[in-house]
Amino acid sequence: MKIFNRKARFKYQFLEKAEAGIVLTGADIKSIRAGRVDLSEAFARIRDGEVFLVNANILPWMGSQKYGDPRRDRKLLLHRKQILNWQGKMSGGNLALVPVSIYLKGNLAKVELALSKSKAKFDKRAALRKKTIKRDIEREIRG
Repeated sequence: MKIFNRKARFKYQFLEKAEAGIVLTGADIKSIRAGRVDLSEAFARIRDGEVFLVNANILPWMGSQKYGDPRRDRKLLLHRKQILNWQGKMSGGNLALVPVSIYLKGNLAKVELALSKSKAKFDKRAALRKKTIKRDIEREIRG
């Protein structure tokens, strides 16, 4: 099962993508398997040469009460070269690390990260216009 960040595709233009592992507790992985994840306000931040997933809402598993904040920072596992490369690119411009999706690969949870640039307001309007035109065309073909 793959859980997407739908707002990310609307707000950002993706430049590069990479797959990252995520450090989780037992209750977190159970919640991800149950689909109790919200990535709509999440982003990634590089701190001290490590990448952290910030503000991702992984709701607590029903039986566990000892695990604290569902929006706590979670460490992401990337290669050192990848982190340094993205850190250099982010220092040069207005770029952000945005989680595109979270999914299970075997027994492991993975996050798809994208180095992205914010879209301008007219780009968002153009995307909405294309989407409505495509929907109208499909509706005419079906009916």
